[in-house]
Amino acid sequence: MSEEIEKLRTLQKEREALKNRLTGKVVEKQKKIENQTESQCPECGSRQLVHDYERAELVCQQCGLVIDAEFIDRGPEWLAFDHDQRMKRSRVGAPMTFTIHDTGLSTMIDWRNRDSYGRAISSKNRAQLYRLRKWQRRIRVSNATERNLAFALSELDRMASALGLPRNVRETAAVVYRDAVDKNLIRGRSIEGVAAAALYAACRQCSVPRTLDEIAEVSRVSRKEIGRTYRFISRELGLKLLPTSPIDYVPRFCSGLQLKGEVQSRAVEILRQAGERELTSGRGPTGVAAAAIYISSILGGERRTQREVAEVAGVTEVTIRNRYKELAEKLDIEIIL
Repeated sequence: MSEEIEKLRTLQKEREALKNRLTGKVVEKQKKIENQTESQCPECGSRQLVHDYERAELVCQQCGLVIDAEFIDRGPEWLAFDHDQRMKRSRVGAPMTFTIHDTGLSTMIDWRNRDSYGRAISSKNRAQLYRLRKWQRRIRVSNATERNLAFALSELDRMASALGLPRNVRETAAVVYRDAVDKNLIRGRSIEGVAAAALYAACRQCSVPRTLDEIAEVSRVSRKEIGRTYRFISRELGLKLLPTSPIDYVPRFCSGLQLKGEVQSRAVEILRQAGERELTSGRGPTGVAAAAIYISSILGGERRTQREVAEVAGVTEVTIRNRYKELAEKLDIEIIL
């Protein structure tokens, strides 16, 4: 009798194990199908899918098929109509950033003498708050490495602000500088020089190029030192940066000359043709870009003088004259002066 009961129990366990295995396979299959559906359009096979959070739909950008609908909105459940409301209702702190020496994770005691409810702190407790604030500042920057990093990152931020660089370039420059500190490349070099070189490398990495002269203008070191330090850190950190393309300079120069989008598009097309025929190799990218913009402005009926283009691009009029003649001759562009 006991043997039969044991057999029945064993059979029941085997059945349950088989059932669990089959259920697991079905679930895995469903997950694979869901993942395929989420990453690929079942109609045309395109992977260009867009989440429309206003309509709660997953739409294929290629054929317009609605793949999924009524998905969960992972944004905040509250509404805010201005910056103050957003700051009051948000329940999280500022995001992590490499542009602050402690990545923005430490606490700051505000300079306003008010508590968390906005009430003014009594004069009796103000002296204590002043002491707490002072010690908090000292604790945030405790050793020489952190002091070095705090000064360098503030210098990076100052230079980036002076050049009007976007956030992603600042973050990249901070990461490059931190890597240089970790590999002990700062020893024997000025902090300002390494910071300027890191910013120059970040500009090239993010395709927002700035010339060495432009960075030297806003930094406290010479162009020669920035170039020398940049070559050293790029070699030691293994930064594989391609030569700067003249096309990357076109939007900034056109904006400085107040030219329309058509002129900019034509200048980019001229530079593409020049690149295909290898007319840009071995020449300064700013000079070639300035020459292309000069030709495009004449063809587009928004003529700018060589002096105006030279001032914006930071090159000489002679350079523009030589480059534009070369481009016009090789690309068979007729220019009526």
